[in-house]
Amino acid sequence: MNGHRLDFLLTEVAQDNRAAFDDLYRQTARGVYAFLYPYFGNRQDTEDCLQTAFLKIKQSASAYRKGSNARAWILQIAKNTALDEKRRQKRIVYTDAPPVPPRETATESGVFDALQECLDEEERQIVVLHVLWGYKHREIANFLNCPVGTVTSKYKRAVGKLKRYLKEERA
Repeated sequence: MNGHRLDFLLTEVAQDNRAAFDDLYRQTARGVYAFLYPYFGNRQDTEDCLQTAFLKIKQSASAYRKGSNARAWILQIAKNTALDEKRRQKRIVYTDAPPVPPRETATESGVFDALQECLDEEERQIVVLHVLWGYKHREIANFLNCPVGTVTSKYKRAVGKLKRYLKEERA
């Protein structure tokens, strides 16, 4: 989804347009989910965080400055929501053994598991931003505050790692 469309949708969401919010969610939820998954490593917590992040996006839409980077704004809210949730989870004291979340099937989370297992955090971010969000390497470099060549080489290395990992898993 291009930045102009996101600008428009966020402007409409700020005016309490329910259809615009639904469209924004449909267009961006998959990318936000992929961005959040490494923070939790399971579907249930990721989906909970996704819902909370979109509620915050809806509540904060009036603070969005039209013409700024809408994708980065959305991902920053998602990241802050994930970090808040991780801090909250650390404060929970279990009296019994903590519940073990059910493991997703390979078809539900195989690629996300592969991202988690074989890539470091920066490589995951680069792959998610490029593949799911459509950022160019130059934009990712600005977002991560590093040289474009570094982003390009890390992206190529990460894709190679993913291919090898997935090939080994299927063997």
